[in-house]
Amino acid sequence: MRTRRISALALCFFLAPSLARAKWKIISTQRENSPNELVEHWRTELEDSATAAQATLHVAAFSTKAATLRVIDQPAAPRGDLAEVLARNGALAGVNGGYFDPQDAPLGLRVDGGRVRNPLRKAPLLTGVLSAGSGRVDIVRASRFAMSSKIKSALQCGPLLVDRAAPVAGLNGTRRARRTFAAVDGAGRAALGVCSTVSLAQLGRILALANAAGKMKTVRALNLDGGSSSAFWLAGKDRSFSQSEFKTVRDFVAIVPAPSR
Repeated sequence: MRTRRISALALCFFLAPSLARAKWKIISTQRENSPNELVEHWRTELEDSATAAQATLHVAAFSTKAATLRVIDQPAAPRGDLAEVLARNGALAGVNGGYFDPQDAPLGLRVDGGRVRNPLRKAPLLTGVLSAGSGRVDIVRASRFAMSSKIKSALQCGPLLVDRAAPVAGLNGTRRARRTFAAVDGAGRAALGVCSTVSLAQLGRILALANAAGKMKTVRALNLDGGSSSAFWLAGKDRSFSQSEFKTVRDFVAIVPAPSR
């Protein structure tokens, strides 16, 4: 989404109440074919027993000892789509990245290759930072983030969906869209994923369920740019799995093999 509407969106995300208290349950979880043992592709079907609403999650989960995250930017046009750019860069999987202003400049922190490309920003919507480096992937509140030489990649976005293994209170429960996210379990596993059309509040409750993101228990999860920007791609042995974006975006978050030590 273009951030000329960011102030209105921030109010919508945090002030609009949920229509009903959803009671999501997992209907099925299946591990799909993965390109190798570094990334697990999980497909999870869910249903809200209160409203009969349904959702589908696709998650690329990995051990942070074997793989890590990289922010890939496309500062100049023409720009490729997620599948093209990730395949060209030898990625294992990935999703679209964060928000941009009307002039197409990144909103919030961007770190690539250990260099700060765009500074941390204070904004109601940009509440979390996803970072990777030195065998660790983490999600922290933006107010608690501190840059160090160990961090090789980072992206600021929001809102936080799950914190301390519980869904974050006060998220918008009425505006529905396809959504992408990052998640960590605090114990050496992380994931990137996409969810079919849901609200932010619904996604927070879904990701807080045990085993919603494959077999990992989500401790923290961060919303990435959603709606028409949402995209998910995973390399395959015979063919890749892809849910394409509806518009080309500037940056992506990719899962790549961890560097040799």
